[in-house]
Formats: sequence, structure tokens, C-alpha cells
Amino acid sequence: MTQQRFKSFEEFWPYYLAEHSKPETRALHALGTTAGLACAMALVAKRKWRLLPLALIPAYGTAWLAHFLVEKNKPATFDYPLWSFIGDYKMIGLMIAGKLDEEVENLGSREE
Repeated sequence: MTQQRFKSFEEFWPYYLAEHSKPETRALHALGTTAGLACAMALVAKRKWRLLPLALIPAYGTAWLAHFLVEKNKPATFDYPLWSFIGDYKMIGLMIAGKLDEEVENLGSREE
């Protein structure tokens, strides 16, 4: 089986969104990313630079649990770490703006 390779984030985004098809997965991603960002900001504020990588634990741990237990797929970050990182923040930005459901619907209509 040949793995699909993407040449741009624009090509990757529909794949990323399809891999996050369940609302529970997206909610867990938002929770984990927010917790990781809060940890990172607290560590920076306390000048605990050496501990900064620990902020990745709630972010990726929560997201990976969502993929393994809810979505039942392999996290995209294993193959596309940078684009997945960007995708997380784009997805959360769309959630905050109230536009993620529209983006998911648009993806569905393009696939049909």
C-alpha cells in the first residue's frame, strides 16, 4: 500500500480534517492543545526552559488518545508532524470562530 504524499498544506488540510471526523476527537484535540499551550506559557513565565518539552505531553497525549480510542486511526503527526501541528491550530481557530462545522460540510461536499 503506497502512502499518499502531500506537496502543500492546502493538499494536506482535507486529509487532516477527514482524519478528525468525529466531534469528540476535535474536542479532545482542542482540550489537549489548550492545556499544552497553558503549560508552555506557565513554564516560560517561570523561566523553566528545560521543562518546556513537557508541555507537549498533554497536547500530544490527549490527541493521540483521541485517535486511538475515538477515531480509531493513526495520528497524522506520525507522518506529517509540521503540517499536523499547523492543522491543530487551524482547526482550533475555526472552532473558536464557529466555522469548523462549515469547513467539515464543505469537505464532505467535495468528496461526494
